[in-house]
Amino acid sequence: MNKRIHPKPMNIRDIAIKFSTEEQCLEYVEQMRWPDGVVRCPICGGDQVKKVRRDAESKNKRPWFYLCLEKTCHQQFSPTAGTLFADSHLPLIVWFHAIGLILNAKKGISAKQLQRDLGIGGYKTAWYLNHRIREAMRENDGNLLGGTVEIDETYVGGRVKGKGISYAMSKKQVVMGAVERGGELRLRHVENAEAHTLRGFIAAHISPDTERIMTDQHKSYPPALKSLTKMNPDFSPRHETVNHIIGEYVRGDVTTNGIESAFSLLKRGVIGQFHKLSGKHLHRYLSEFEYRFNRRNDADVFIDTVRRLCGVAPLRFEELTSGEKA
Repeated sequence: MNKRIHPKPMNIRDIAIKFSTEEQCLEYVEQMRWPDGVVRCPICGGDQVKKVRRDAESKNKRPWFYLCLEKTCHQQFSPTAGTLFADSHLPLIVWFHAIGLILNAKKGISAKQLQRDLGIGGYKTAWYLNHRIREAMRENDGNLLGGTVEIDETYVGGRVKGKGISYAMSKKQVVMGAVERGGELRLRHVENAEAHTLRGFIAAHISPDTERIMTDQHKSYPPALKSLTKMNPDFSPRHETVNHIIGEYVRGDVTTNGIESAFSLLKRGVIGQFHKLSGKHLHRYLSEFEYRFNRRNDADVFIDTVRRLCGVAPLRFEELTSGEKA
């Protein structure tokens, strides 16, 4: 039997060849923004617009803009207006290369590395670029997981020089994860690993007709699953566990190795790339890892990500940094 070969997503070389000029990038954004070919004013919604080319005063200026011809509007706008690309002084070529780097980095890529690889002037600019791309990766809960589902919890951060283990644990952020065998991943930042929190996570992401749920021996899973069964009699998956305390990680096909592998990627990203994550922004990093995992065999992931950037409202730097250092 021939091994199934998945078409590969675009790499940096592919992106550099297909999008070698700012004009090509802007045309692509325009196609993603208005796939029917009808350009509409983002202010009044009118389609009576005029394309105006300009001689760029700097390499960061967009090569053209549109002028709305509606008498009560006359708004000037670019294809990037009202999107996550908006108000960015960076060339779209830099944006496209950043998207490619992030999508192809299994363990993520830090803002510092992005700054070096793309020749971005300042760290804050690279950090802001990174987070705006992550914003496009954020999804709603999506389809519920079913079949055989592995669930686990992990802890991020909390290491403080000169402080003991108990202090470090009190500062750690709890991440709940679930993965469907052969299917998708869910990662969520939660308040704690108590039964009521686990119950809420499971109810939000696991289908009632799930056949099997596999966890470790954490004491919160049995009461969480029991209460869900009381709330919904249709929810009655077989709960199977592995006991890590005695060194048991696989028993037949009962294991949580799938979700633990996803956590391993996340942890290696935190340790090797990001070094530390704030609780405020942790959900954005989780969105990135989940998005990349769920599209690991999707050849159109680059196209879909650009389309998402075109369809998400601008994310202001002040919104990202309010109440906490960048």
